[in-house]
Amino acid sequence: MKREEDWVIEALDVSYTYDGNDERALDGLNLKIRRGTKVAFMGGNGSGKSTFFLCLNGIRRPDTGKIRIDGKAIEYTRKGLLEVRGRVGIVFQEPDDQLFSASVYEEISFGILNLGADEETARSEVESVIEELEITPFQDRPAHALSGGQKKQVAIADILVMHPEVMILDEPAAALDPKHTKKVQQIVDHLTEKGITVLMATHDIDYAYAWADEIILMHEGKVIRQGTPFDVCSDRAALKTASLEVPAVLRIHQRLKEKGLIPEDAVPPGSVDELVESL
Repeated sequence: MKREEDWVIEALDVSYTYDGNDERALDGLNLKIRRGTKVAFMGGNGSGKSTFFLCLNGIRRPDTGKIRIDGKAIEYTRKGLLEVRGRVGIVFQEPDDQLFSASVYEEISFGILNLGADEETARSEVESVIEELEITPFQDRPAHALSGGQKKQVAIADILVMHPEVMILDEPAAALDPKHTKKVQQIVDHLTEKGITVLMATHDIDYAYAWADEIILMHEGKVIRQGTPFDVCSDRAALKTASLEVPAVLRIHQRLKEKGLIPEDAVPPGSVDELVESL
């Protein structure tokens, strides 16, 4: 049985409507997320993923309902918002939306200084995260002059330097080449090793199936399915509603069973690599 303190995030009947729009971006959304888990948020464009992330970070305030972080409802005061943004960090799909300082070093310093750290502490923390994420070669360059992958690294460093409990990544591999996609995925793995709760919006069902502890499917501002990757990805009706296909590894596994090449009771693999190793 889950204890109340196990839930790092709780959304209770959350609704939100953008100005000038008749349809709700979030419509009575309810969910709970356990501390230290890796959660993939999936659904079609306009399903509410990004809006929910903005509400989690306090950038948007729900019209109705509550969001709790560690059991405490977000307070929409300057002090309350500073507190939640120190605990819940968000990396936007477009890093240019959050990078604005003259140099990479100054960019990474901004958040922790804004939270009240003294200059010596900030310098130590910034240098540590720059080394950790392999940013040293371009730390003195203007942020706007970086490649897309480098900007993602800096955007993640912006948040990581503040030691968040929760890291939100909105389509972290969007528009990246394979080299930088792999780099960002390595950084994400590093975050989870540190015990940070990681929430990721992604359209890549194969990556989500192999990576996540849980998958949350959203449609029209609501959660339509939440559970383990296998349970969610076995629900073809829910996947169809969320405009998603069954992961390739499950389709291949099913085909191999139909052809009698693996036992009927073979346990579904967690990734293509696991499937290959089992043959």
